[in-house]
Amino acid sequence: MTIRTILVDDEPLAIQGLELRLQEHEDVEIIDKCSNGREAIRSIKTHKPDLVFLDIQMPGFDGFSVVQGLMEIEPPLFVFVTAYSDHAIRAFEAQAMDYLMKPVEPARLADTIERVRQRLSEKRGVEEIEKLKEVLAEVAPEAVDEIAASAMDGEVASNRFEKLINIKDRGQIFRVDVDTIERIDAAGDYMCIYTGDNTLILRETMKDLEKRLDPRRFQRVHRSTIVNLDLVRQVKPHTNGECFLVLDSGAQVKVSRSYRDVVARFVH
Repeated sequence: MTIRTILVDDEPLAIQGLELRLQEHEDVEIIDKCSNGREAIRSIKTHKPDLVFLDIQMPGFDGFSVVQGLMEIEPPLFVFVTAYSDHAIRAFEAQAMDYLMKPVEPARLADTIERVRQRLSEKRGVEEIEKLKEVLAEVAPEAVDEIAASAMDGEVASNRFEKLINIKDRGQIFRVDVDTIERIDAAGDYMCIYTGDNTLILRETMKDLEKRLDPRRFQRVHRSTIVNLDLVRQVKPHTNGECFLVLDSGAQVKVSRSYRDVVARFVH
């Protein structure tokens, strides 16, 4: 997936610096560079980029004016780049993907590009479904409803489960992204949540916690252990039909025989 990108800044050195940093990201293709807002509007309408890095303070049309000038078309993703932090709230009100301070830090830029990749992947997935529905509407009208229902079921199932879990531990409240949870061990009515670099204690039963997590990713592999299947890196056979799962952190979790069907998905 190539991210077709336009850079907009009235300072040539700023454009050169950003262009240099973007060379680290092979999927980013810079298709145009603009030195003012009017140029940017024309270029965006002509090239229809995926992403625009947009300076806020420019003579004439500033960054916000550029966004307003594109209201009649489907806009690209915008990342505002500026030397001034006081525009942040207005930038996000303008539906910006992100807000970067000059000089742009490589690590911060990498985080932004990763978020752009995710957003574009989601968008293109929806577009592919719509194209398929258009074709099927002509050749197999009865299949359109099945695809729509299937897509809706998947979206509903995904949205039904927690994305963040609040854990009160040691007098603090931690907001844990479920994607970072590697495994969960039960100890009575307490759960030990392992995130690879941290261990937190949650007062909740295993049964109740399972209801909050997507079973397509989080599966019980032992009477008292749940693992994130996305973070399994190796399956090591053991005796008596048991085995160990090796996780991203290097931790090994035993899978009991009664849960060995979970392992089957890794070896088919």
